[in-house]
Amino acid sequence: MTRFAQTLGLPLVLFLLLAAAPLWADTFTLSLLARAMIFALAAISLDLILGGAGLVSFGHAALMGIGAYGVGILMAEGVSEALIAFPVAMAAAGLFALATGALSLKTRGVYFIMITLAFGQMAFFVAQSLSAYGGDDGLSLAARSLVAGERWLRGPLAFHYTVLGLLAAGALLCGALLAAPFGRVLRAAKDNERRVRALGLDPYPYRLVAYGIAGALAGLSGALFANLTEFVSPAFLSWHRSGELIVMVVAGGMAAAALKAGGLGRPGSALLGALLVVLLEEALSDLTEHWRIVFGPLLVLLVLAGGKRARGGRT
Repeated sequence: MTRFAQTLGLPLVLFLLLAAAPLWADTFTLSLLARAMIFALAAISLDLILGGAGLVSFGHAALMGIGAYGVGILMAEGVSEALIAFPVAMAAAGLFALATGALSLKTRGVYFIMITLAFGQMAFFVAQSLSAYGGDDGLSLAARSLVAGERWLRGPLAFHYTVLGLLAAGALLCGALLAAPFGRVLRAAKDNERRVRALGLDPYPYRLVAYGIAGALAGLSGALFANLTEFVSPAFLSWHRSGELIVMVVAGGMAAAALKAGGLGRPGSALLGALLVVLLEEALSDLTEHWRIVFGPLLVLLVLAGGKRARGGRT
C-alpha cells in the first residue's frame, strides 16, 4: 500500500462514512456514533503518547473526566457557553497533565504506569469528594452547552457534525505533530533513547509537551461526553475507562496492521479502534449481558491477526 493510502486513506474513508451517517441513521444510531467519535478523540490523544512516545498511561481517563467536570461545574455555576466551558475544560485537563507528567515522566516502564494510575485514582477520589457537585452520585446537566448563545448542540444532527469536526481537527493536529520533527524525536526516543541523547536531544521536554497536548484533547473529549450524556460522575475518571482507551488504541493499531494501513502512532488507527470497540460492545451487549466473555477472545484474535500481518510485512 502506498504511503498516501497508509497515512490518509483509512482516516479519510472513516470520516466520509461518519459524515454520511445522518443520511440513513436514526436518533439512537447518531447518539451511538457520537459516543464512538468522542471516545475516538480520547483514543487519538492517548495514541499521541502511547503510539508516538511509548508511554502507557493508566490515568488518561482522569484527564477526560476533568474535562467533563469542567463543563458540569461551570454549568452548575451558571456558565453554559461552550466557547467558555470547552477551553476551560481543555486548559484544566492540560494543566493537570503537565503537572502530573512533570513527575511521571521521570520514571519508565511499569513505574510510569503505576504513577499515572495513582494520579488518576487521586483525581477519581477528589471527584467523589465534591459533595457540592453531586459527590459519588454524579452531577446532572440542565441541558447541553450553548454556542454563541444558541442551542445548536441540542439537535442530534448539529451535535454529530460538531463532534465530527472536532474529531477531525484533533486527528489532523496529532497527525501533523507525529509527522513533524517533534514527532520524529518522540518516536526515535521510544525506539532508542540512548541514541537520541547521544545526538544532543533531551526527550523529556518533548514527552512533556506531548503529554500536555494529549491531556488537553482528552479534556475536550470529556467536555463533549458530558454534553452527550448530560451527566458527569466520578466513574468517568476510573482506571477501567483508561483501560478501555488503551484497548481501543491497541485494537485499532492491530486492525490497521491487519489491513496494512499503518498501526500504532497513527490517528486513523486509533479512530478505527474506538469505532470497533464501541460498536462491537453495543452489538454484543444486545446479544448477552456477558458480552465481555465474547469480546475478550475476539480482541485476542484481532491482536494475533494484526501481529501476523505485521511480521509478514517485514519479511
